[in-house]
Amino acid sequence: MIKSNIWMTALSALTAGILTVSAIAMADSKDITQFFSDHGAEDAAAFDHSVWDNLLAKYVVASDDGVNRVDYTGWQDADHKPLKAYVNALQAFDPRTLSRSEQFAYWANLYNAKTIDIILDNYPIDSIRKISINEGLFGYFKESVGAAGPWKAKIIKVAGHTLSLDDIEHIILRPIFKDPRVHYAVNCASFGCPNLSREALTGAKLDTQLDAGATAFINHPRGFSIEDGNIKASSIYQWFQGDFGGSEKGVLDHARKYADDTLKAKLEGKNSINDYGYDWSLNNIQRGS
Repeated sequence: MIKSNIWMTALSALTAGILTVSAIAMADSKDITQFFSDHGAEDAAAFDHSVWDNLLAKYVVASDDGVNRVDYTGWQDADHKPLKAYVNALQAFDPRTLSRSEQFAYWANLYNAKTIDIILDNYPIDSIRKISINEGLFGYFKESVGAAGPWKAKIIKVAGHTLSLDDIEHIILRPIFKDPRVHYAVNCASFGCPNLSREALTGAKLDTQLDAGATAFINHPRGFSIEDGNIKASSIYQWFQGDFGGSEKGVLDHARKYADDTLKAKLEGKNSINDYGYDWSLNNIQRGS
C-alpha cells in the first residue's frame, strides 16, 4: 500500500508538471502569435530573397512524375554556406516591418530554408524523421524507430523570440494568416509533402504561387487518388482537417476548387474519404520515379 501511494504521488506530481508546462507553452504561444501579428504598410520595403531564389533554381529539379526533387549532395558540397548565410540574414531581420503578404513569404521561406539547412547538416539520411535535435536519450529512441524529426527544437531566433519549425507553422503562419494554402507553401523535405518550389515566395507573386502549389498537389496522386470510386487523400488533410472546413466534405470542397476536369469529375458527389497516406522518405534526387 505504501509503495502504491508513493507511485500515485509521483504520478500526480508528474501529471501536474506536464499540465503546468503545457499551460505555460499555450500562454507563450498566444504571446508569440500576438507579437508577430503586426505588419507594415503594403508599400513597405520587401526582404531580398534572391539568394534563396537562386539556390532553389539550382538544386530543386522538376521531375516528369510531378515531384520536385532536391540535389542534396550537390547543395551540401557547393552551397551550404550561402544557405546558412541566408538563414542568418532572415533571423537578423524583423518581419513585423513587412507587409502582410511579404510576411507570409518571409516565414515560409525561412521554414523551408532552415529545413534544407537541417537536412544538409545531417546528410546523408533517408528521412527527416531520422533527425532529432537536443532531445537526448528520448531523441535517440525516436530516431531508432524513425519517429523523430527536428520540428520542435528551438533553433531559430527572430526579433528576440526563440522559435521552432513547429512554431513558425502552427503558432505564426496558420493562426495569423488563416489560409489553408499554408500547407502548400511549407515543405518538410519528404515525398509525401507538397512540392518545394523552384523559386522563392514573394509578396508580389504570393497568391499566384500559393494557387499553383495547391493545384499541383491536389491533382497529383500524393494529394488525391481515386480507384474504384474510393478516395485516398494525403494525411495532411486528416492532420489539419480544421484548416479545410473541419470535415471531409470541407476537404473535398477545397480539392474541387483546384481540381482539373478529370479529378473534378471523379470527386463529383463525394463527401467522404476512404483512406489517407503519406510518404516520409527524403525528396532526394537520388531516388527515381
